[in-house]
Amino acid sequence: MSKQNLLGYTSRELEDLVAAMGDKAYRGRQLFRWLYKTRQYDFNLITDLSKDLRRRLHESYDFTGLSLARSAVSEDGTKKFVFRLYDGQPLETVLIPDESGRSTVCLSTQVGCALNCGFCATGKMGFRRNLSVGEIIGQLIYLRDWLGDNAFTNIVMMGMGEPLLNFDNVVKAVSVISAGDGLSVSAKKITVSTVGILDKIRRLADLKLKVRLAVSLNAAIQDKRIRIMPIAQSCSLEELSDTLRYYTEKTSTRVTFEYILFDGFNDSIDDVMAISRYIQGIPCKINLLAYNPVEGAEFGRPSDEKVDWFARQLYPRAPAVTVRKSRGRDIDAACGQLAARHLMKE
Repeated sequence: MSKQNLLGYTSRELEDLVAAMGDKAYRGRQLFRWLYKTRQYDFNLITDLSKDLRRRLHESYDFTGLSLARSAVSEDGTKKFVFRLYDGQPLETVLIPDESGRSTVCLSTQVGCALNCGFCATGKMGFRRNLSVGEIIGQLIYLRDWLGDNAFTNIVMMGMGEPLLNFDNVVKAVSVISAGDGLSVSAKKITVSTVGILDKIRRLADLKLKVRLAVSLNAAIQDKRIRIMPIAQSCSLEELSDTLRYYTEKTSTRVTFEYILFDGFNDSIDDVMAISRYIQGIPCKINLLAYNPVEGAEFGRPSDEKVDWFARQLYPRAPAVTVRKSRGRDIDAACGQLAARHLMKE
């Protein structure tokens, strides 16, 4: 009989499990701390649990992380990890260091993606399945097991998939990641990125998780946004604006607009003016990023000079504008490039 994997269980779920085994519920909280905080996965070594409970846990349960298929390191220090999941599906995670000493994990939430944005390699995979809570958290646990407690300082759910289309598992994962007895990463250091799933943004606002919200804008002109992001056909810019106003009012936080620049497509003064009009009344900042070319996509990368020009035109009209550098392009780890092609070919 195969054992049940406890990876991904919340503190409450472990309390219920231990209580169902006839022990005191608070033992579940102790188990939660051992597994996520201390990272002790051998039940026999969890010394503040009774020998009988340890024996029964060992007989029926385990705590098994992700299986690494391969990894790569970029010239700029970015690391990409490719995992093979229990059903053979591929999963990619990226660890991005910066000059300030911080390290950001680009976390995946789905295998593939159903949204098929015209510039994204993950979308060209199609949608395979949602990641479980354990598979989302498992990416972080792998990094800490390999690199230690200081493996990362920030988390962005900007990897493979649309996080808000795996809403329940993402929310549960955040609860484990941000728990003091869990991975103990402040929710304020977790960013959830979305193309704009309106009802889920409102649900996220109502939950008041204190995570940061990033929105892939990429065009502030409706016809252009539809061309590169099919979701825009059912989620107009006007509807998205109303939803983001609700979010910022409900959470008292600002949103981050991610804007990828495509050469000759969305990098003109007309686009600058459209953005400046669009963000009125929405507390926000804007991150600009030059497009990372993807095989089979029609768009090109603008020059660094064009990106800098765009930022200079936009800054007086927007409260905060940052130009993000592309990281890990030489190992296909940059924004929009995740697709685990080698495992797909296998």
